[in-house]
Amino acid sequence: MKPTRNSLWSRIGRYVTFGVTAAALAATVTFLYWRHEQRLAQAQPVALTGIASQMRHDASAWTRREKDASDLLRDIHDRDIAAIGVSRDAILVSTLQGEKYYVTDHNGAFSNALLLGDLKPGSTSPYQLVWVPDADVRTGEARWSVMFDHLRDALSLLLPVLMIGGIFWLMRREMTGGARLLSKAPTLRFDDVIGAGEAKAALADVQAWLTVPAQFSGMGVRAPCGVLMTGGPGVGKTRLAQALAGECGANFIAITGSYFSAKYYGVGIQKVKHLFELARKNAPTVIFIDEADGLGKRTDTGGGPVEAESNRIINQLLAEMDGFTSNEGVVIIAATNHPDNLDEALRRPGRFDRTVQVRLPDLEDRAKILRFYAAKLKTETDAIDFNQLARLTTGLSPATLSMIVNQAGLVARKSGAHEVAAAHFLEAIKIARIGDINGAERALSADERTRIAIHEAGHGLVAALLDTGVLEEVTILPRGGALGVALITKTQDKYLYRETELRNEIQVLLGGRNAELLMFDEASSGAAQDLQEASRISLDMVSKHGFNVDGNLFSLAALPQQYAGLQLKNAIEHANVLLRDLNDACFALLHANKPVLRAIADQLLESETVPGETVYRLIREHEESVAAENAKASVVTQAAA
Repeated sequence: MKPTRNSLWSRIGRYVTFGVTAAALAATVTFLYWRHEQRLAQAQPVALTGIASQMRHDASAWTRREKDASDLLRDIHDRDIAAIGVSRDAILVSTLQGEKYYVTDHNGAFSNALLLGDLKPGSTSPYQLVWVPDADVRTGEARWSVMFDHLRDALSLLLPVLMIGGIFWLMRREMTGGARLLSKAPTLRFDDVIGAGEAKAALADVQAWLTVPAQFSGMGVRAPCGVLMTGGPGVGKTRLAQALAGECGANFIAITGSYFSAKYYGVGIQKVKHLFELARKNAPTVIFIDEADGLGKRTDTGGGPVEAESNRIINQLLAEMDGFTSNEGVVIIAATNHPDNLDEALRRPGRFDRTVQVRLPDLEDRAKILRFYAAKLKTETDAIDFNQLARLTTGLSPATLSMIVNQAGLVARKSGAHEVAAAHFLEAIKIARIGDINGAERALSADERTRIAIHEAGHGLVAALLDTGVLEEVTILPRGGALGVALITKTQDKYLYRETELRNEIQVLLGGRNAELLMFDEASSGAAQDLQEASRISLDMVSKHGFNVDGNLFSLAALPQQYAGLQLKNAIEHANVLLRDLNDACFALLHANKPVLRAIADQLLESETVPGETVYRLIREHEESVAAENAKASVVTQAAA
């Protein structure tokens, strides 16, 4: 069995390594000191007599008086020198007259050149020259210079030791990568997570295996090794992983897909080993890998050392998940928004055995989530219809719903209210879905405001006539990047769309442009985004859903990407034919309801926002008026007959 990093042999190995390193450094320092002493011994004279001997053993008498180098040169010229002592920072001088003084000479800058000069062959020096390395004659700046020199020498020996130690410390820290057990098990439970019933049911087996493994081992059943949770951002994947750890009282390790990347070659593999060793040692353990698509896929293109290192990390992860080492009591929960980016070997049985789709909350769950977060605010709870708010937030994630509730509080504070009311929630929903009011109306001319009013009235009128959803309101107040908005919500969550529903959706998108054509005989650039979305839907209808007039059922989605583009020309022609037909139908619908269109636009210009109830009332009045006129015309016709 392979010893763990904290085993006895591992510790002994580290101690031996540190001991050898310290012994080598100590031997190096001792050798350098010995060489230094040898050089000093070689520099000393064999025998000194008289004043020179006194100068070597006690230089204090010479340090009481300082002279310039010119005085020294004059004494040498006058042959009034008995002895000269040379140290690293000063020259000690004894004259024949008994005078003693020193000359500052930092680092022996000119002593060798000036004291003796060039002696003739056979001649002798008129004075003794002695090397006095221990003479303390430094004063002022010279003393600080020597201290700096000693400090420099010490750092030159200490710095390599610090660098080596720092590298060992950094590599040790990199190998752990910050993977730690949570100091306290999560308190979250499955009941605290609203919705996600399918994901909870899939995680129930994992919970049972971590709490009562005997139920599995007794039947010879192998529990899942890993669970891959997929879904859009903000749907609650992280909360589900925390709830799983809280339900079974297991230890919890939370990392991300980028955890395994490292600065140093080979450290990523050590991170994988350390992670699983930590998990096995503290089993039962839940390892949660958020944004698991950061691991990427293995490549065989030979792109370079980075790709090779990434491949090795994934290979090590595969081996740890389903290799020779038992992972009993360890479950890996991975969450990703892009499961296709994961390596295929990770998703096979034995590794991530189960894939759980965490879906967006439905109508009932959205109401519960809004009520849950609203309980933390000071609200008029009885006056708020959370079911209506849930209907207005179709397709939004729990994270977005949490943001909406908080935004409602901010809107209430901004308006000066002391409690959060239903109107504040409605405004927060508009901010989340469309954007905040940006005040761009100040830069619009009267003609532009009229066109925007006609355009938005066209969208709202067609949506109300075709019943594509609930028209909440029509406004010409700019929000986000839009100059006006027709707010339409769905009565229920939809996962399947019939051909008729898609055709009606396209007509709603074309309603603004056709309203401009009907009232002004020309369209504006404000319909660009509408045309883009209508073109996308129509192209999907004819190229993927089989809603072709000529009965063509072949889907371009079946073709590889490099070949699908070659077949787009025919699909675009069919989509364009479909758009023309729907455009004509939309124009005819608006033409038949032109008075209603004008009435909605007039109210928009007057009050800037028209509630959906007003639009429905104008439609009913127009239908009643048309019916009355038809009845009256029928009576007149019959009377004439």
